Amino acid sequence: MQRKIANALVAWKNGAYRKPLLLQGARQVGKTYTLLEFGRLYYENAAYVNFETSTTARTTFDEDIMPDKLIPKLSVLTGERIVKEKTLLIFDEVQACEKALTSLKYFCEFAPEYHVIASGSLLGIAVNRKQFSFPVGKVDRLTMYPMDLEEFLAAFGENALIKKIRDCYDTNAPMNAAYHKALTEYYRQYLVIGGMPEAIAKYVDTKDFRLVRLTQQNILADYLDDMSKYNSAAESKKTRLTYGNITVQLSKPNTKFQYKLLKSGGKASEFEDALQWLELTGIVDKCYLTEKVMLPLEDYRTTDAFKIYMSDIGLLCANKALRPDDILYSAPGLNDFKGGMVENYVGQQLKINGYNKYCWVSGATAEVDFIIEKDGGVIPIEVKSADNTQAKSLNHYIKLYKPPYAIKIADKNFGYHDETKTIPLYAAFCI
Repeated sequence: MQRKIANALVAWKNGAYRKPLLLQGARQVGKTYTLLEFGRLYYENAAYVNFETSTTARTTFDEDIMPDKLIPKLSVLTGERIVKEKTLLIFDEVQACEKALTSLKYFCEFAPEYHVIASGSLLGIAVNRKQFSFPVGKVDRLTMYPMDLEEFLAAFGENALIKKIRDCYDTNAPMNAAYHKALTEYYRQYLVIGGMPEAIAKYVDTKDFRLVRLTQQNILADYLDDMSKYNSAAESKKTRLTYGNITVQLSKPNTKFQYKLLKSGGKASEFEDALQWLELTGIVDKCYLTEKVMLPLEDYRTTDAFKIYMSDIGLLCANKALRPDDILYSAPGLNDFKGGMVENYVGQQLKINGYNKYCWVSGATAEVDFIIEKDGGVIPIEVKSADNTQAKSLNHYIKLYKPPYAIKIADKNFGYHDETKTIPLYAAFCI
């Protein structure tokens, strides 16, 4: 499958000031496959070490972790001749071996000619809890996310449609009606399947949503296992409760996260560690509220008012046990959840594109789903789950702040009117 992060990996390989690379991301987003494929395509060979599954790999780092001592041992361990500039050395699940993470510092300082990438699914938690001697300033970093809708379309061989979407986005010209209908169907399939590579591959191969859902349920089970394995019993219970409650939060007219919905009398002091755990693993994402629109937005966000989204829209729908047909055909029974579901989808696309996103409120009278820093200004984004694009809150925001332009994302075709750019739901990846 085509992954856009491959371009960033190539840029890292060719960089004049390249350091060992740390690739983070939640479980099952495709890190291992992408790194092995990157090694196959751009190097003579790849030497792969998995510290979670190999005790021998972990004990290899028990003694001297200087590169000149490690390389011969790793060559024997992996069965690969490790050559400067020509071999990609992959440390997978590096959080399971403290000294392997520390060794990146010495590869940077004493052996920069070796190309080393370390990846991990729980690195955020490990580093935050200071279990590791982290090589501060000695590594480059990238984060990998689930596949966005552009990569989803590419998996179906629809590169021509991707070009049409980007052309319409750039020119604000309407999409051909037949293509618009086909892309709307792909978008609804994406809501069901999401961006986990295994789920997408399953559907490409079988066209069977039941097998997709089984794959998603297995991934969710893996997440729950991690919550138990890497947490105390008390914290594990809170973390599971918080994660399972996200669909409840997104079903409310006000999707702002409320601790009292976790349990009667629930408070931040009781659940904030659980929420931080979920955020550090990359399986949820926060969107903070701001009441001021000033640059930089990060300086004016609140600390206690935010929304929570799951990192993958397919896992969100699987976690709520939604029937695929209800999503594909917009069943009326989804009306209470549809707004939050589509918000989650757009938030995920923005996150993948690297935006720090915020939401804006003006008292109890107006709310804009997202605001982002883009093109030197602050751009408001209103999300509509249907073709009704009336947006009183967005119009109120425009009158107050006069942004360079605004964006409405809805079940409508491309267009531009009154300094507002309208784009279809399937084109959110273009922002």
